[in-house]
Amino acid sequence: MADDKELEVKEGGSKKKLIVIIAVAVLLLGGGAGAYFMFMGGSDTPMPEQDTATAPAEADDGTPQAKLGSARYVAMPRPFVFNVPGIGRDRLVQIEVQLMVRGNDNEEEAKKHIPMIEGTLLRVFSSTNAEDLATEAGKVALKEQSTREVRAAMKDVSGREVVEKVLFTGFVMQ
Repeated sequence: MADDKELEVKEGGSKKKLIVIIAVAVLLLGGGAGAYFMFMGGSDTPMPEQDTATAPAEADDGTPQAKLGSARYVAMPRPFVFNVPGIGRDRLVQIEVQLMVRGNDNEEEAKKHIPMIEGTLLRVFSSTNAEDLATEAGKVALKEQSTREVRAAMKDVSGREVVEKVLFTGFVMQ
């Protein structure tokens, strides 16, 4: 069998290991706290807050627009699935849409008229072709046309442009 001397565990150095482990832990915690305060801390000077619901916005040309509220997103209940003609073959397209509106009143108005908005978007989507949708410029043009048509439809119904933007949150073409 093995000698008893070989099986003995030396206990010297365990205090040194404990001190080293504690020192490393303190350094890591101190470094983490320092990094947190350096990167996450706010500035010392308070910034003036502006209420977007009451402050008039300015358009790109400098003319003041109507008062804006906070941005709200109204999701269409289901994705739009439709066929588009192509040169070689017809394509199946699926587009998920959300509407960007400003303020609670516009959000409620858009939700109230979702069937009309869906009909308007289907009419716009069905007027395109596969070659246009294959390019980024074609997708942007479709978004802009969708926004114009939905704004016009909402203006006819409610008397104001409720929708600020039509956003494509999902786009698949097969």
